[in-house]
Amino acid sequence: MEEITCNKTYTLVKVLGITALAILILIGVAGAAPFAYVTNLGDYDQRGYYYDTNYNGTLPTHNVAVIDTATNNVTARVPVEGWPRDIAVNPAGTKVYVATPAGFGPTISVIDIATNTVSDTVNVGGYPMQVAVNPAGTKVYVTDRDSTNISVIDTATNTLIEQINVGMITRNVVISPDEKKIYVTNTFNNTTSVIDAITNKVTTTISVGDSPYEVAIAPDGNKVYVINSGSNTVSVIDTTADNVTATVPVGDGDTPSDIAVSPDGKKAYVTISGNYNDSGNTVSVIDTVNNTVTATVPVGITPLGVAVTPDGKNVYVTNAKSDNVSVIDTDTDTVTATVNAGVYPTNVVIVPLTDSDMTAQSTGAISNATEDREIEGTNISSSEEINAVELNNYSDENNSKSDKDNGSNENDSSKNNSTPGFGLLGNLAGLYVGWKLGKR
Repeated sequence: MEEITCNKTYTLVKVLGITALAILILIGVAGAAPFAYVTNLGDYDQRGYYYDTNYNGTLPTHNVAVIDTATNNVTARVPVEGWPRDIAVNPAGTKVYVATPAGFGPTISVIDIATNTVSDTVNVGGYPMQVAVNPAGTKVYVTDRDSTNISVIDTATNTLIEQINVGMITRNVVISPDEKKIYVTNTFNNTTSVIDAITNKVTTTISVGDSPYEVAIAPDGNKVYVINSGSNTVSVIDTTADNVTATVPVGDGDTPSDIAVSPDGKKAYVTISGNYNDSGNTVSVIDTVNNTVTATVPVGITPLGVAVTPDGKNVYVTNAKSDNVSVIDTDTDTVTATVNAGVYPTNVVIVPLTDSDMTAQSTGAISNATEDREIEGTNISSSEEINAVELNNYSDENNSKSDKDNGSNENDSSKNNSTPGFGLLGNLAGLYVGWKLGKR
């Protein structure tokens, strides 16, 4: 009887140990901080190429900086061909697509997040400006600054499969969550076109403000927000009726550049680019329920790109003429950190780990931990859980000194080429080894 009791006790201890390990792994994965991928013209060792009138013959290394949002350190830099203009991530969090209009050719660079290297390039022709991935992750849409076409890329083969003729030069593009509609801004026609995603034909053209540039869609797909850089407003489009239901003034005379909507759809963040080093370099926070600006957050000089973290707690803003990224706390609407991301950062996208291969790796770790448990009937499983100022304005930089914001955290650890998530997995592996030794 005593031996049976001991065996039951030992079995219970093992079950509790395995369960605790599983919980630790899942908490670690769910709580793992995402990474911000930032397009920029080069690193700081090439600053002279941009700011020194005496050209020294050193070409810049255009790259995408990878920022660990947990520490706000640059942990890697991914070199790309030509100027990285815009950037998007697939829903799985495994690939990043970068529009690189100038370089060896007008291409889309495909970055493998697991290795932080360019795994492929797709030639789309023209001058690729903005890039978006459909919710299924099967297609990438690319707008062209110099034509009326939108290029469509098959992500399985990384090949150009189609071009949609909008009939007007388009600036940016978003796809509805149900993948039935595509919305594109037509800068020179002051309109937004609605495209049937099945037939790739324009079904409706909506009049908005002057010079519509950037566009964002609410997570539930009910609203589309269009930045009107010429009229300093944001047009709010009801996607059911496809008409403008509200117009929100932003910027107070300065130029709105980009917009991002929070994961809960309750707020929209608009970058406002003022003159050099003036008070107009801000982010406007819009209450999307009342369509009013509720806060104005001062950031760096010439804020262009903006992205919100998946938990909605932080907003990352690229300040082109400050050579840095501002991190805004959404609870307080204040800048809590400033990251030196590179020379003239233009756009940013947040890559969440919860939708990446981290989940698969964590599931495997739990599976390995239960192999030797010697307990029948115990089943442990883990639950499965993404601009108004052009580069030609950059020539003004040759006659001005780029000031940096005095943020609370200015770091550049670009020599640490770590891959997102590997540090966490290493720690969890250590816990598992400790458990195995303790079992003996």
